[in-house]
Amino acid sequence: MFRKMVFSAVSVLAMATSMAHAADMKEFRVGILGGENETDRLRNYQCLADHLKAEFGFEKVSLFPAADYDGVIQGLLGGTLDFAELGASGYASVYLKDPKAVTPILTTKQTDGSTGYYSIGLALKTSGITDIKSAKGKKLGYADPDSTSGYLIPLTQIPKTTGASNEAFFASTQFNGGHENNILAVRDGKVDVAVDDSSGIGDFKNGFTSGTFHKVVAKGAVDPNDFVEVWRSGLIPNGPLVVRTALGDGMTAKLAAFFTELPKKDKACFEGVEGGDFTGYVPVKPDFYKVIVEARKAAIGG
Repeated sequence: MFRKMVFSAVSVLAMATSMAHAADMKEFRVGILGGENETDRLRNYQCLADHLKAEFGFEKVSLFPAADYDGVIQGLLGGTLDFAELGASGYASVYLKDPKAVTPILTTKQTDGSTGYYSIGLALKTSGITDIKSAKGKKLGYADPDSTSGYLIPLTQIPKTTGASNEAFFASTQFNGGHENNILAVRDGKVDVAVDDSSGIGDFKNGFTSGTFHKVVAKGAVDPNDFVEVWRSGLIPNGPLVVRTALGDGMTAKLAAFFTELPKKDKACFEGVEGGDFTGYVPVKPDFYKVIVEARKAAIGG
């Protein structure tokens, strides 16, 4: 009984300390996944930093655009970042290393009402590749080792179509430093097929309604008429907005409320941060990512 009382007292003290710390925060640190042009990422997130500063009274909101996904993952695990939007596989990586490090609060909702997206394979029309089976002996481009649609799902799902591991089926596979770079690698002939994240709905001529293909088409970096979709995965859970758990339940709830209201308060900012046509955010729990956690653990570990 005495031990239970001691542990209970310690738990309450730790919670109170965490809440006090969150209430006294001077700086809020936001991690931004790698894979896109850094200037674009900072510009798109600046409005979010301004809103956070005004809403919570932080003296400073710092934006950290990591060179790759792992930079944000390590920042969350090490406590040097307070918030980030992760892909499902990135969240799985954090969870497998420390299930209590971050708390998923929200995820994006597509225009068709779903809370998922797809991994798609893109090739140039001039390549003659019409489906993934016709890409045998060609070069496959991945985005990032911690990407869901840019690595984990293609790694585990393409073989179900081809009947062979990607290493055996393709002449070579390579990482290209993020989704945008991966699409540009196809454009520039460095790989024959690139896997990318996409809503998979809407017009292909617009790069669909969201995802990196949509972003690079929207800013004129590629011409969608040059490309063809050669593979599509099953539906993947949209990645979560996560908060460092140590900030406490009170701060986590306030941040969830803030982001839920953001699409109504500043639609342009919301669309800039998310990079596409979403309807808003919806609550999400760790169980939503159970299948991705299990897939990552089995395929590539933490």
